[in-house]
Amino acid sequence: MTKSVAALALAALLASMSASAQPADGKPQSLPITTIRVGPHPVAAEVAATPDQRTIGLMYRFSLPADHGMLFVFPQPQPLSFWMRNTYIPLSIAYIDVEGRILNVVEMPPRSDATHPSRGEALYALEMRKGWFADKGVGPGTRVTGLPPASKR
Repeated sequence: MTKSVAALALAALLASMSASAQPADGKPQSLPITTIRVGPHPVAAEVAATPDQRTIGLMYRFSLPADHGMLFVFPQPQPLSFWMRNTYIPLSIAYIDVEGRILNVVEMPPRSDATHPSRGEALYALEMRKGWFADKGVGPGTRVTGLPPASKR
């Protein structure tokens, strides 16, 4: 496959993923909320546990209340990488391992296709408003409690 054909195939795939990620009614998704603790700090976390929920995430939102975030739950520990396409809120993401410990925290600018990888195999990813983890003094090694079990899909 030539480079131009490969580039066109990739562009078509990304376009179809973006189109399928938009909610049918054009509104942000509404997910169940659970309370977790990041170190001593309580967080009201929307739980994205299915592939469709994880794909949409916090896309199409323009605000996020204080101490609220989105918890992405995966079926098994794996290297993860997130981007910010169609996400208008600057975010920080913490990748969390199967033991509930933060692996790394990454700042993510809005509306970017740049990828932000985990530093190891993560079972969870927690997105919060940009700077939340630094403001609370938490980072790699901090324990997160109250996490739901791995997703089944």
